[in-house]
Amino acid sequence: MTPPTFDTPFVVHWFRRDLRWQDNRALHTALSSGFPVVPVFVFDKNILDRLGNPRDARVTFLHDRMCVLQSDARQRGADVHVRHSTPMDTIAALADTGMLRAVYTNEDYEPYALERDAAIREMLESRGIAFHTETDHVVQAPGEVMKPDGTPYTVFTPFSKRWHLNLTEDNMAQAPSENGLDALASRSDMDVPSLEDMGFERSDITAPETGLSPSILEKYADMRDVPSVKGTSRISVHLRFGTMSIREAAQAGFKHSDKWLTELIWRDFYQHIMHAFPHSMKDAFRPQYDRVPWRHDEKDLERWQKGQTGYPLVDAGMRELLATGFMHNRVRMVVASFFCKHLLLDWRLGERHFAAHLLDFELASNVGGWQWAAGSGCDAAPYFRVFNPTSQLQKFDRQYAYVKQWVPEWGTSAYPAPMVDHKMARQRAIDTYKTALSQA
Repeated sequence: MTPPTFDTPFVVHWFRRDLRWQDNRALHTALSSGFPVVPVFVFDKNILDRLGNPRDARVTFLHDRMCVLQSDARQRGADVHVRHSTPMDTIAALADTGMLRAVYTNEDYEPYALERDAAIREMLESRGIAFHTETDHVVQAPGEVMKPDGTPYTVFTPFSKRWHLNLTEDNMAQAPSENGLDALASRSDMDVPSLEDMGFERSDITAPETGLSPSILEKYADMRDVPSVKGTSRISVHLRFGTMSIREAAQAGFKHSDKWLTELIWRDFYQHIMHAFPHSMKDAFRPQYDRVPWRHDEKDLERWQKGQTGYPLVDAGMRELLATGFMHNRVRMVVASFFCKHLLLDWRLGERHFAAHLLDFELASNVGGWQWAAGSGCDAAPYFRVFNPTSQLQKFDRQYAYVKQWVPEWGTSAYPAPMVDHKMARQRAIDTYKTALSQA
């Protein structure tokens, strides 16, 4: 990588999960520093090299977004410095110019991110360069919503109550970063690397547009569980990558829908759990659940992945995921429960499949949801709760509109019989869990 050259002191705003100019706290702080601001984004090889799909829709989404930000910057005579590299190499090259005075970025609580940031902070501070972080990805940061004894909550309802009690004007205050963009450093003609140069191809999957519909939010409590209608906001990918501010979303929730706001608080909750209990990103939150003797059946795993289980609601969800990078939240619960309880397959395998295909994949929420379904997580469904995918279909897709959209052969001889009997599978799951959990 050719090191950039700068003739005057500057600071960096490092874009990560905050890919927007407006209401961006770290960007606002950088723009207020008194130095020209160089916006930086890294297509992180440490992450991208682990992706198995050259047409990964998230890479396309990120690439398109960076092209938009680059175009915006160039209209102001500036540039976003976009690299296909590692964060350490990119930031170190900027430090090597001798002109870097500080790096500003928003907090990221994933285990990899914490290790990455600790190493970069150490590198910068050894050179006398400051590393500043701000809370931007969540409404209240890990450590802010705690029990009276100072320990973290592991049950959602008391967490939610404390979240509301703790909420301050500062938590919700927007940062007018969009008003200070004249402080961006002058243009240096750095182009966004192409998808092909990074070893990727353009995906056909596209993300929904940003924007919150008041009418959808006001009907959310009544329509959120019906997968065949547009009853949810579909902004999860924009919260994941920060193309929408979480504070903007929360303000819409306060105004239009308490139920929808509660879903945002669940998002905060899982971020807090990940930060306080990082082991739960790979192992059962409740260790005794790691004693469950999961089955190992590649054929069953493959049928589930392809949406060929013989249970139409499960199959519709899996096919929607493969085709769009999205799955309705009610269907996610049914699909995950079927995987863990009916098939008795390890929740980690299901979580990894979602991680590979969800456009809105976020580690904390994905693991939290899967452990909820498996019964192994904090505040999870009890092990003896087993969703009946047939009754779930009758309750939430009574007219079969969702199923017919994604499983057109359903009801014909081409559609497979159920791969497992519900009554048998339910009892097998309960017996297996009970035996495993009774062990000393």
